[in-house]
Amino acid sequence: MPRPLTLITGGTRGIGAATARRLAADGHDLVLGYAQDGQAASRTQAEIETLGASCRIVRADLTADAGIDELFAAVEPGRLTGVVNNAGATLHIGALVDTPTDVIRRVVDLNLTSAILVARRAVRGLGDGGVLVNISSGAATTGSPGEYVHYAAAKAGVDALTKGLAVEAAARGVRVIGVAPGTIETDIHADAGDPGRPARVAAAHPLGRAGRPEEVAAVVAFALSADASYAAGTTIRVTGGR
Repeated sequence: MPRPLTLITGGTRGIGAATARRLAADGHDLVLGYAQDGQAASRTQAEIETLGASCRIVRADLTADAGIDELFAAVEPGRLTGVVNNAGATLHIGALVDTPTDVIRRVVDLNLTSAILVARRAVRGLGDGGVLVNISSGAATTGSPGEYVHYAAAKAGVDALTKGLAVEAAARGVRVIGVAPGTIETDIHADAGDPGRPARVAAAHPLGRAGRPEEVAAVVAFALSADASYAAGTTIRVTGGR
């Protein structure tokens, strides 16, 4: 049988890279999108190829239609079996009233508008039996007051996207499901100016710690697998009980 081929947006760092490594170990070939960090992309590509999978990396701005087109153009026609809609960023930590307007617009554009457009393209490109996994956030239900309400609002939109699109895509034989990470030890916190956030908020989680990217990757791998064949239109929380 041909190997499954999965495309991951934001696939070369953090949760995306951990998911790529897990899927490569599970027998997937990969197409990984990234925005800026070429060195991280090259390292992740090398790691994936060491695991015996083929891996293409594509630098693409998902906030532009041309970037989404370029990313999906890297997929061999008819081969796509899965898409992990993962690219995202908070860009800022603080109360909404203190968050610059341009940051709010950029966050909503990347985390919601681009996610919708990637999902639209994914459903068009996936054949019968294909799976789209939308990466949401535990923030979608907590609201993240004092940190990033704007990001939480965008991710709540991703949850709605998963629910509605799952019904539409079912007629095409495509399964849509979401995964919502909580506080995970990735660079998203440093990128927003607070590298110590995972340790700072760990006590607020019932499990008493932040999560690891590999713990989210395992759930994404399950969501893509035949073991989850009757799971659709729902979002699985990976939030340490929060």
